[in-house]
Amino acid sequence: MDVKGKVHKVGNNIDTDLIIAARYLNTQDPDELASHLMQDYDPEFKEKINTGDIIVAGENFGCGSSREHAPIAIKGRGVSCVIAETFARIFYRNSINIGLPILECPEASREIEDGDQVEIDLSHGIIRDITQGKTWQAAAFPDSIKHIIDCGGLLNSIRKDME
Repeated sequence: MDVKGKVHKVGNNIDTDLIIAARYLNTQDPDELASHLMQDYDPEFKEKINTGDIIVAGENFGCGSSREHAPIAIKGRGVSCVIAETFARIFYRNSINIGLPILECPEASREIEDGDQVEIDLSHGIIRDITQGKTWQAAAFPDSIKHIIDCGGLLNSIRKDME
């Protein structure tokens, strides 16, 4: 398994302004953005997250603006993966561009509970809830997307490919 962590479950339609409020967009620093992660959704959210933990969301996660700050804040806080029923398309692409693994899996999104321990095999899209003993199959990333994530983002993958 590539990723293992505690789940922090959030609801439907979590927009980019809930992920990182507009008043904090004067920086691109991942640590600074992470210090305000989900602050308007839950003021203690960032203290609950440990490096490697996983966010599980409902429908339309990352809707709203096209700001890259939202996935940067999530990755900067150490979240290893986001699983959702669906993602806003621009958030999905921004996440891949910065190397944040995200998986769409409606069944897992609905059935995984807050606090569960989850393992994810990113190469094959297998999500295993250790707490419940259940397994789900998400679509695995194509090799080109795996390469971007493995390199830590699109720019890093381009640099590596040019070497």
